[in-house]
Amino acid sequence: MTRTGAPPSRRGALRTEDDPVQTSTTTASPRLGERVMAAINRDPRTAPHGMRNDALLAGALAVVATALALLVNDGLRPDALGWTLLLAAHVPLVWRRRHPVPVLLVALACIAPYHALDNNHTAPIPATMVVLYTIAATGTVRRTLLTGTTVLGVTLIMNALTNPDGVVELLRISGWVVAVLFIGIDVRYYRQYVAAIVERAVRAERTREEEARRRVAEERLRIARDLHDLLAHSITLIGVQTSVAAHVLAADPERLDRETVAKALDDIAETCRTARGEVRTTLEVLREHGSPDARGALPGLDGLRDLVETARLAGARVEQTVRIRHAPPAVGAAAYRIVQEALTNAVRHAGPEPSVRVDLRERDGALHLTVTDDGTGARDAARPGFGLVGMRERARSVGGTLVAGPRAQGGFEVAAVLPMDVMEGTR
Repeated sequence: MTRTGAPPSRRGALRTEDDPVQTSTTTASPRLGERVMAAINRDPRTAPHGMRNDALLAGALAVVATALALLVNDGLRPDALGWTLLLAAHVPLVWRRRHPVPVLLVALACIAPYHALDNNHTAPIPATMVVLYTIAATGTVRRTLLTGTTVLGVTLIMNALTNPDGVVELLRISGWVVAVLFIGIDVRYYRQYVAAIVERAVRAERTREEEARRRVAEERLRIARDLHDLLAHSITLIGVQTSVAAHVLAADPERLDRETVAKALDDIAETCRTARGEVRTTLEVLREHGSPDARGALPGLDGLRDLVETARLAGARVEQTVRIRHAPPAVGAAAYRIVQEALTNAVRHAGPEPSVRVDLRERDGALHLTVTDDGTGARDAARPGFGLVGMRERARSVGGTLVAGPRAQGGFEVAAVLPMDVMEGTR
């Protein structure tokens, strides 16, 4: 049993000079109540120091039985054999928690001849009642009923042999036996009820913890996708634009095209500003202390034009067809990120000045998205990087599907189908 109360000497050290009595009372009383309720709620078979406590209980009951045999005028005062049988009946109580039925049988084997010799009939009652209570509180209802029937049968036989006219005494003993058994059954059901409540609470807490971990994992994955899409797109464009500026500077230093170099540098600066703004937005979401669902503004279909223009600045020849007016925010955000990653891959891998076609249309209650290019750059679809994985996760996040791979006629294609009936707030 866990120790929740401090020793008396330490509790005394907590008292103040102003109110020594009140401090001690408020400290000890709740802890004593908690210990009592813990002892009642706990299964006695799992209690710590059970054998030690039962040994102390057996000794206390033996003292009580001795006092009853000496003070109560009920039958003869035990002789040497009677004292031996009476005290021997208390020894098995040390093992009452682990083996209640054998303990009862051994106790009855001592008590039956004790009563048959017409010794004091009240003395063994407390020990017998404790064993009966243990059987009822730790066993099944069937075992309890069988035990009660056996004990009442033995009692009836012994009473018929020693006191044939004691009907009232028989009824009194039977009443005590039945009452103790019902108390034990009631305590057993109460403990089962408390254990069920605790188990449900633990299960609910575990479910809440698992849900919290799942939400954290999903949020981390979402942020990782956002950062990948943003940084991969921006860094790719910066690399292309830097290559353009470097090529112009190295091609003919004496006839430097200052306007082209200035435009490339301006494009790099604009890409950096855009990337910095999106990174700041993502970090603000991470630092949000309000609603856990706060995720900032979602990019949508209205941002596709900017993606196309940025890809064109990087040298791609992009054609865009959008035959959809409105999509749920989650679907629009997924489509935006898929197109962004597909254009980034085309600029990076499809070779110089690739021809790219972006097509979005609504059909059969879903957004059908394709991004194709005719590039000749090498792309290993069998060993995809985070880009292809991220696009598939974007599609799955709204209940859609995505297929990406080389085309038979050359180039690469990304095709996604995103349902339009996705719940609001999903991302």
